[in-house]
Amino acid sequence: MRLPCGTINRNYSQDAAIIRTNLQWVLLIAVLLAVFTFPFWASPHYIFLAITVGISIIGVMGLTLLTGYAGQISLGHTAFIATGAYTVGILMSTLGWPFWAALPCAGFVSGFVGVIFGLPSLRVKGLYLVIATLAAQFIIMHIINRWGSMTGGYFGLTVPRITLGGFTFKSDFSYYFLVMIFAIIAIVIAKNLTRTRIGRAWIAIRDNDLASEIMGVNPLKYKLLAFFFGCFFAGIAGALWAPYMRMILPEQFHLMDSVWYLGYIVVGGMGSIMGPICGVIFITALDELTSEIVTFLATGSPVFAGFVQASRYIVFGLVITLFLIFEPRGIAHMWERIKSSYRLWPFSH
Repeated sequence: MRLPCGTINRNYSQDAAIIRTNLQWVLLIAVLLAVFTFPFWASPHYIFLAITVGISIIGVMGLTLLTGYAGQISLGHTAFIATGAYTVGILMSTLGWPFWAALPCAGFVSGFVGVIFGLPSLRVKGLYLVIATLAAQFIIMHIINRWGSMTGGYFGLTVPRITLGGFTFKSDFSYYFLVMIFAIIAIVIAKNLTRTRIGRAWIAIRDNDLASEIMGVNPLKYKLLAFFFGCFFAGIAGALWAPYMRMILPEQFHLMDSVWYLGYIVVGGMGSIMGPICGVIFITALDELTSEIVTFLATGSPVFAGFVQASRYIVFGLVITLFLIFEPRGIAHMWERIKSSYRLWPFSH
């Protein structure tokens, strides 16, 4: 990792540390203070948006490991989130399990389902793998719709609230802190996972799977591990989504959400832990701003009324196109350039 001028590593622990300088510690503390004081001054609408952003970050973090680091493109990520949501819903509502016991089960079930649908990645890649993962979206959602005795089918499934001791997470205010804690844990786990031997193997497979196999990387093992960890994070996101919504329906997990998740990492930056965070926050803020502007225009003139629903998709497609043309490596790469210029100062040449 590049360090600011005058900062050197004197031992291995310093070289391996994620946070090195006093400025980095100050910025981290400032971000954490902003995150955990946000619901004290924000309106209920923005607290709801922040909860959805936190859950989305966890889900997209799994897609970043799968696609951004391992190079395995998936277009069925929403189905794995649905797997985690329905696993928690069935265990809590039908079997009476507490949330804290059902949560890891949701992650593992989604992970193992992801491994099953990741088996074609051993033989196919690129567009063919996209079609194989797209099949997961239709197969899993068809099972959920048809297995009405367990999942509730088209009528949905009611999920109990989360309790911790004698405390129940009833309001958005309390649920916000729960989601943010899990989002931070997911970010830390993903960051450290990419720095291990598994993460380096994923990068080697992404860059050139044939060369990585010649160097001794087992593609069977590491591709399936990528699907497991990517879908595990998706299952955790679904497990947090289900008790928050209280009622989960198959219509909540449609194909377009999987496209949005890929858009998040394209805008935020593939192959970077900061990518999902930047992408989700940027697209959500842009979507909210666009909705407010178009709604304001629609109330003033009936001509714009038809653009209210379509505006988010128009802006989303335009943003993806602009990023692919002008900044294909995403917002995270822009931030890295800013940090590099700071670290080289005052010796920029």
